[in-house]
Amino acid sequence: MARPGYLTSAWPWRSAAYLLTGAVTGVVVLVGIVVSAAVGGVFALALVGLPLLLCTALAGVPVAAVERHRLRLVDPDPAPGQHGTPREPGLRAWLTTRLRERATWRELGHALLFAGLLWPVDALAFAVFLAGPLSVVATPLLFGAFGEAKVLKVWLVTSWPAAFGYAVCGLVLLALGAYLLGVAAGARAGLTRLLIAPREADLGVRVVELARSRVRLVDAFEAERRRIERDLHDGAQQRLVALTMTLGLARLDAPPGPLADQLAKAHEEAGTALAELRELIHGIHPKVLADYGLEAAVADATDRSAVPVDVDLELPGRLPQAVEAAAYFVVCEALANVGRHSGASRAEVSGGHRDGRLVLRIRDDGRGGARAGQGSGLTGLADRVSVLDGRLSLSSPPGGPTLLRVEIPCGPAS
Repeated sequence: MARPGYLTSAWPWRSAAYLLTGAVTGVVVLVGIVVSAAVGGVFALALVGLPLLLCTALAGVPVAAVERHRLRLVDPDPAPGQHGTPREPGLRAWLTTRLRERATWRELGHALLFAGLLWPVDALAFAVFLAGPLSVVATPLLFGAFGEAKVLKVWLVTSWPAAFGYAVCGLVLLALGAYLLGVAAGARAGLTRLLIAPREADLGVRVVELARSRVRLVDAFEAERRRIERDLHDGAQQRLVALTMTLGLARLDAPPGPLADQLAKAHEEAGTALAELRELIHGIHPKVLADYGLEAAVADATDRSAVPVDVDLELPGRLPQAVEAAAYFVVCEALANVGRHSGASRAEVSGGHRDGRLVLRIRDDGRGGARAGQGSGLTGLADRVSVLDGRLSLSSPPGGPTLLRVEIPCGPAS
């Protein structure tokens, strides 16, 4: 409406069409609700009354669908429905789903408000802001046809100058009414969107779907890690074992000399490659974690730590796979940082599962001063934990001690 070309654009007429169709639709909705409620009340004790009352309760659903289409006249933003998809096919599942949704009852409230109050407002705005000025503009035509004209049923016109004067005033009123039509239609459309398609609800649905897609991505990532670990364990590792054995047998059969020396060197290189591959497989997804869970995997990681580690971890059972994997790699990375940077003589891993959250604490008695983003890998750990809606906090004053705390919301899987 702030643009210079508003009066010559289609928006005033679109606003008028929106208000006019609102008045017509409101009358239809009012008649439908009154008839269905009356018939359902008369036959309330009979079986035929139950479907009628049910239809009355669901009357807001088709009305809201019509309103979403009408909104396109004055609101270019889409107004998607807020209803969910029934879990099972059939009328019974559809009815059960609709009657349990808040959107259904919100749309019913909109339909009742529409039938009782909104459509008269639409009709009044259309009549005052468009029909009235148009009738004033048409004063010369009425005067020429009937010899006199009564403007708005109030002022009698008996001369051509007066008729044309009223026509000019009508044009001014028509221009002003075009803006008032836009205001009325915009307010009406905003109220409709608030009742049947609030942007906040749409945003909430998108946030929920984003959270679900993030969980699906985490699960897919962990499944891919397990597949890579399995392929390396059953494929490349077995081939390296066979190669190592073949080189060892060839080394035993070869006579002393340069060939035996080369075979011995190749045998050692194959053994080193096999050890590195096993370490790589263990780092991708350790078998102890998949078979025995987080508690056993943490115990295995602390046994391989360069710094002595005390473990005080109590879990009620197996946790979700994504949570176990994230917690395990947090512990491994934290213990690696303790061994490389802290200068600690001892560390401790403690925690457990309580109040629907997995809590881990990794403490060491080192020099402290650890900071995220300074090559410690803590940023990557925080990102891994945040994917699961978890939190990572660090306390590491200069001189120590250092405490890394991780919280991940989860329930026990088994």
